[in-house]
Amino acid sequence: MLMASTDAVNWQQQAHQFLLAGDYSQAANLYEQAIASEPNNQSHYWHLGLMLLLQEKEAEAQMTWFSAMAAADTDQIDLWTEELIQVLQTEAERRETISDYSVAWIIRQHIREIKPTDINNLLHLIQLGIPLESFTGDELNSFGILEILQSGEAENLDSQLLMEVLQSVLDTQPLHPSSLELAEACIPYIEEPYNFIDILILNSVKIAYSAHKPGLAARLLELALRLEAINPEVLIQLTSFYQDAGEYSQGIKTAKLCYSILPGLAEKVFANHLIIRGLMVAAGEYWSGVGELFERHELLLNSLFEGENNNLDPTTVVRLFSSTYFLPYFQDEIGKNRKLQNQVAQICQANIQKYASDRSSKYSSRRNKENKRLKIGYLSHCLRRHSVGWLARWLFKYHDRDRFQIHTYLINAQKRNDPLQEWYVNQVDKAYKSGLEAAEITEQIYRDEIDILIDLDSITLDIICEITSLKPAPIQVTWLGWDASGIPNVDYFIADPYVLSESAQNYYSETIWRLPQTYVAVDGFEVGVPTLRRKQLNIGNDAVIYFSSQMGFKRNPDIVRLQMKIIKEVENSYFLIKGTADEEAIENFFIQIAESEGVSEERLRFLPDVAFEEIHRANLCIADVVLDTYPYNGATTTLETLWIGIPLVTRVGEQFASRNSYTMMMNVGVTEGIAWTDEEYVEWGIRLGKDAALRQQIAWKLRTSRQTSPLWNGQQFTREMEKAYEQMWLRYLK
Repeated sequence: MLMASTDAVNWQQQAHQFLLAGDYSQAANLYEQAIASEPNNQSHYWHLGLMLLLQEKEAEAQMTWFSAMAAADTDQIDLWTEELIQVLQTEAERRETISDYSVAWIIRQHIREIKPTDINNLLHLIQLGIPLESFTGDELNSFGILEILQSGEAENLDSQLLMEVLQSVLDTQPLHPSSLELAEACIPYIEEPYNFIDILILNSVKIAYSAHKPGLAARLLELALRLEAINPEVLIQLTSFYQDAGEYSQGIKTAKLCYSILPGLAEKVFANHLIIRGLMVAAGEYWSGVGELFERHELLLNSLFEGENNNLDPTTVVRLFSSTYFLPYFQDEIGKNRKLQNQVAQICQANIQKYASDRSSKYSSRRNKENKRLKIGYLSHCLRRHSVGWLARWLFKYHDRDRFQIHTYLINAQKRNDPLQEWYVNQVDKAYKSGLEAAEITEQIYRDEIDILIDLDSITLDIICEITSLKPAPIQVTWLGWDASGIPNVDYFIADPYVLSESAQNYYSETIWRLPQTYVAVDGFEVGVPTLRRKQLNIGNDAVIYFSSQMGFKRNPDIVRLQMKIIKEVENSYFLIKGTADEEAIENFFIQIAESEGVSEERLRFLPDVAFEEIHRANLCIADVVLDTYPYNGATTTLETLWIGIPLVTRVGEQFASRNSYTMMMNVGVTEGIAWTDEEYVEWGIRLGKDAALRQQIAWKLRTSRQTSPLWNGQQFTREMEKAYEQMWLRYLK
């Protein structure tokens, strides 16, 4: 007999060695001999069943366990069950340690059958399902996890394991309804509130910006307020989520709360920006309080400039970049706006270079080699179905690969499913899809030895500002998106003869690099099938239709009042209004101004957004005249209007944002509709509405311009950009 001839410790060690070697049959033989020697030692049955299970003999394993259990008294059943679970759990944990997840999964499923309410085992099953790619989110319900947690009777719960599972679930299935339920069910078991709150913040940001679900992100992060009602970081994030989700009133209310609780001057600047953002994104009636907030904003900024700002918190620094974002939407004062912009950017860059001094020094010490194919890096979170994505693609299409090696750094793109983004990936020598980690992206640009880095987004994404402040490439250029950032480490801003006046250099920290004709060009736009008809809008065929499609924060009372003056003077005219904002507020806003100008609300039509840009462009054909906004003109919307062949009325100003439509019209050879004063804007609007022959003449000019205008010649534009890159490089080498 085994036990008579062999020391018990020795044979158990031998059985364990067989287990480690994967020789389960030999191990099973040893346990069978042990049972023959010690039939009343239940542990031998537990281990024998495990060896049979590992040989995929599940029925035999279960029979071995249950036959042993049959001999148990009522008082022994619970004890023996725990002993069996412990044997299985020990092996499951060993398998997890060596990343043998599939076997660990099988073992833990048997534990689940033996004890369905073992919450820790169920949580481990969720953890195993993720690397096995079998976790769908439904398991939180089907395994009974939510029911157990919600009952408040989760015995011996491992709170740390629960937090790890919550993080994994939110990372893997953030949009599944059960994921939010799990987060809520965790609250009674929280031992370290800050850990839980950090998980909610991290994952709500991903949900809001990577998955584009700000409403769901808000619901998730609201759970943090149950543990800490006044948490500045939670409230700051919630403010943006509410505003982006169209929960405008709540977004403004939360922004005001942020302003009241944040102590530092820099934090106050950002919080005031959040209030302004809330009002301007909601638009319409909310504009009434914007003026006072901008006055306060300017005072706050000037106070900030007067103080010591060399030791700001890194998170606050990065957020400050966007604090001047709405200035050009509110006022066309290039001197004042650029001064504020440049000073904010200078403070932010100085702080970044201080807290990241090691990286800043490393990047500044590199000097790239001469006489090689230039490496151009494009940095953006908008190379997708977005205005920047639609406009930049011709440059990528026509790049000369014999002279240039093209890299793209696609921000917040890892989980994005966008066909235009994939087009960009396929157009370049190397595409780097990143998350939202500025340090990783900056280091990648440096390792790739990019010669010229092109920032397409300016201050519209704060982490891009952090990247360009560290200057991972020897030459940095801003092009296309918004205006120049004002960051001292950005060398050039791409413009043309029209979009900035000759005196503009006085206000820019960057050197303005003027292309010979236009700062942007496209070969055209895809146009779909229209979904908009005059009949469904109850507008006759003989009526004149004015059209405006812009974001709500481009619509201020002054420009809307000018537009109503035009509508009033053109008999049988209608105004079609389309764009994102608080629907009720924007309608009341337009109706009130219309009535104050003597225009019936019956002449206004408010249009919903459409699913695709191609349909939007097709629907433009319903318009006779498009009315541009001021002080922030259209850009992509202007290009689309001109491509479709519709006359446009634009008001030209001082700043980049108020001269976009001007440069585009000059480049297609159409001056009819270009206004330099408010009075001219109204005059052109009325004239184009009343003069059908003039509209036809302009439409003909626009159609013929497709063959001749630099605005519609992406290949020529690309050659001009490439020439600029080479000249920048030569200047750098000297």
